[in-house]
Amino acid sequence: MFRIMVVDDDKHTRQYIKAVLENERYTVCTAENGSDALERLDHEYVDLIVLDVMMPVMDGYAFTKYLRDAGNEIPILMVSAKQMPADRHEGFLSGTDDYITKPIDEKEMLLRIKALLRRAKITSERKIEIGAVTLDYDSLTVTKNGETTILPQKEFLLLYKLLSFPGKIFTRMQIMDEIWGTDSETGWETVTVHIARLRKRFEGWEEFEIVSVRGLGYKAVKKV
Repeated sequence: MFRIMVVDDDKHTRQYIKAVLENERYTVCTAENGSDALERLDHEYVDLIVLDVMMPVMDGYAFTKYLRDAGNEIPILMVSAKQMPADRHEGFLSGTDDYITKPIDEKEMLLRIKALLRRAKITSERKIEIGAVTLDYDSLTVTKNGETTILPQKEFLLLYKLLSFPGKIFTRMQIMDEIWGTDSETGWETVTVHIARLRKRFEGWEEFEIVSVRGLGYKAVKKV
């Protein structure tokens, strides 16, 4: 469910980290350097970035500083062969949230990623509870007062994403990239259709509401 961007100029390293993360059921996209990553962030939603430091065009320090100066607080985990204290200091001064060194310890990297997601208030239990309602990511179910409904996968993922960030506005493009993927040939109109289906399913529920924000997209509002 959570989308992670891996930024590294070395193809083998990108593929390795991507495989490790996908094995943990993360959705992963990649970029070759900071400049490439910035272009992708213009049209893709990402929950966390795993970032190399030494890269051509735009290195990890410059990339991180650029995001922070722009007010973007997306969690960043720097991964670098540079192990001196001064290198770590530069990383944190540029705005990274955490820093680990190569060669990568898979378990440590995954633990740090989970900690960063948790700090960013992204649920790690794969369940969301809103009053009497529970969304269970692993079973694609919504339960209220003992009655359970299994949703079609896309509908559930859309509802889960919105309710993971109540009050946050998601554009149709962000939703398409997150739920259907960047390579999907499905038009953005399908987002409107799925939103309408969710509203019909949960019409009258007092726990939450899906709200349209004119000209921008959609957000979920918790009401309890």
